[in-house]
Amino acid sequence: MRILFSSTPAHGHLLPQLPLARAFRERGDEVAVLTAAGYESLLVAEQIPLLPVGPEMPALLEEAVRRTGADDPTVPDPAVAAELFAGARVDLTADAALAAAREFGPDLIVAEATDYVGPLVAAALEVPYAKLAFGPLLPAEFTDVFDAVAERRFKERGLTPPVPSWYLDPCPELLQSPGWQPPRGHLPLRPEAHQGSRTPESVPTTPRATGGAKPKVLLSFGTVFAEPAVLRPVIDALAPEADLVVTLGLTATAADYGDGLDHVEFVGFTPLAELLRGIDLVVTHGGAGTTLGTISRGLPMVVVPQGADQFVQAAAVAGARAGVAVLPPAGPEDVVRAVTEVLGSTEYRDNAVRAAEQIAGMPSPREIADLLAAELGSARDK
Repeated sequence: MRILFSSTPAHGHLLPQLPLARAFRERGDEVAVLTAAGYESLLVAEQIPLLPVGPEMPALLEEAVRRTGADDPTVPDPAVAAELFAGARVDLTADAALAAAREFGPDLIVAEATDYVGPLVAAALEVPYAKLAFGPLLPAEFTDVFDAVAERRFKERGLTPPVPSWYLDPCPELLQSPGWQPPRGHLPLRPEAHQGSRTPESVPTTPRATGGAKPKVLLSFGTVFAEPAVLRPVIDALAPEADLVVTLGLTATAADYGDGLDHVEFVGFTPLAELLRGIDLVVTHGGAGTTLGTISRGLPMVVVPQGADQFVQAAAVAGARAGVAVLPPAGPEDVVRAVTEVLGSTEYRDNAVRAAEQIAGMPSPREIADLLAAELGSARDK
């Protein structure tokens, strides 16, 4: 089989697709990823070819802001997000994506939940596609606007938005929204903390004993939201209470966070599976990959959402009582109180472990790859 993955050009959208892409590759299928050129080095390390198309995320954000007049494109606003994912990105990427995909000749397209380029290519080439979610179902107030904007782009090209043949869902039941109903073609897919190309096979993290010593806390606001001005007050507030490991994002250095932080361990971009070893608690912005990767290890969280879909993850974690959400305009002292609350009660860890057990019972990426390949083969033989 020839499997084409399509992704918005952002780590948080691409990384959750890699376990399934690896699974297809290990089966012997031909796999490629359709996204912007900036992800070439990441995919080279994964031994997965890149079909480089379209602008990078900063250019897309700039265009979405220009078209909508928004002050801050990271604020969760349906119109701005729809212009980013379903408007500007389709306008600036679709033609190149169609040309690259025709040359690749996919039997299946796998597109993450906010990617509308992959479905457009699937419609044009008349091949099936699978939608791969990266967290709890996004609210209809957003997805309805996304779909309406995308539908206009499809119609301009004489296409009808396709219905996904499969909905691949990495979200355990405990984190699903109240009243959630599985969509058509629903298939659970076991998520995992990002492992990188050289990370050994993950094993559940065993929390270290904290009696008499400070707990070890990972402070990670992902690749986009790790602003030193945002994190430094949180670091100062937490440092007396915990041993801190702080991720730097993609471009920052430890020096950007100021002086007097010799007691803090700063790390550059590192697979989450490595970062979680020996950690007692994660304080995070609530990116979907970080959230599900952390919960897959049975670790509780304090979620401090900054924008985008992070409020969805924050609500899911808080609703499951697997952690605490600290919502704006809360300050660093509120983060400390939340950390103290989570570490002081076994309820949060117990619920995180329950969610991890649900995840462990979900089909693996390899099982889903085998299933999709079998169904594609059966359809092709008819």
